[in-house]
Amino acid sequence: MNGRVWTCTAIAAAIGSFFAAALSAQMATADRVAASGWWPTKGTAPRTEYVGAAACARCHTAHVTTQATTAMARTLTRAHESEPLRAHARLTFTDPPYSYDVQTADRQSVYSVSDGRERRSAPLTWAFGVGNVGQSFLFERDGAFFEARVSYFDAKRALDLTPVREARPPQLIDDAMARPVGAAEARRCFACHATAPVTGGVFDANRGTPGVTCEACHGPGRPHVDAMREPRAQGGAAILNPATLEPADSVDFCGACHATFWDVKLADEKGLAALRSQPYRLQSSRCWSGGDRRLTCIACHNPHRPLVRAAATYDARCLSCHASKDVTPTAAQTAPACRTASRNCVTCHMPKYEVPEMHHAFTDHLIRIVRSR
Repeated sequence: MNGRVWTCTAIAAAIGSFFAAALSAQMATADRVAASGWWPTKGTAPRTEYVGAAACARCHTAHVTTQATTAMARTLTRAHESEPLRAHARLTFTDPPYSYDVQTADRQSVYSVSDGRERRSAPLTWAFGVGNVGQSFLFERDGAFFEARVSYFDAKRALDLTPVREARPPQLIDDAMARPVGAAEARRCFACHATAPVTGGVFDANRGTPGVTCEACHGPGRPHVDAMREPRAQGGAAILNPATLEPADSVDFCGACHATFWDVKLADEKGLAALRSQPYRLQSSRCWSGGDRRLTCIACHNPHRPLVRAAATYDARCLSCHASKDVTPTAAQTAPACRTASRNCVTCHMPKYEVPEMHHAFTDHLIRIVRSR
């Protein structure tokens, strides 16, 4: 009896150690950035170490060409280059007593708000987001950033209140127009939507490259370019290839901007706010172990190519772990077959949920059997 109890205790301890190790491998982004080596959003390297995507294209033409067509590459633009704004000469929205207006002409988009008595206007400076879901806008005044109270939403082809803004209209027209964006928040936003907006520890949005390009993920390229010019140069010299990261590190790598497990936990985000963090939801899945390369972001998504939206495209990834009911399991498969279907797996096991303030349904990356209540 004592031996049996000891065995059960040992098994429980082993299981506990396993999950503790899996969780310890996951880290908050702030800790990753503070550690040595390159990590997305890190801004310690001097600007002289960045060479730009054109330099990368000399050897990696195919990757650079297709990556430029991705949503990540277009996730930040100057307002006058915004596709939604260029497609709509005028956009309007009313939230009584305020009326909003964005007029675009001659490479400028002017944002205005009026309460019928007073009117405030400012030229928009930056457009965050591609626009296939939505796009939010910033303008600058006296060296500070301000977020417009309205954003563009593709589902509506129109303006509506910017997410996380109060639905109740503000009392003052200046508050109704925009929200001040502090220096720390601006730095975080640009760090994920631009390449090298922070260098040598100094933030300068105007000197960064809008959108996520090669060096946002692989790190500053000059050491690599210089190393490759040397005789007997090694292919991976002085550059990070995220594909070589261990699985838990790989998911945290993407989580630098999409929020890791511990980013969400430490921020105490719940509900729809947590659902929108794909790394957190993936790492919360029952099948996540932290050591399986078949369960990382890049196992399904190629960061150098546009997102594939057809559900059936991901079936092969699902079946690499789960045998189809119509297929004899292979040695690589470690999970049971689905009893109901063998196609479009993600539509059932990773359902979409509507986020009302975003006017869009997001895929939940918590892989599971969804049970009706």
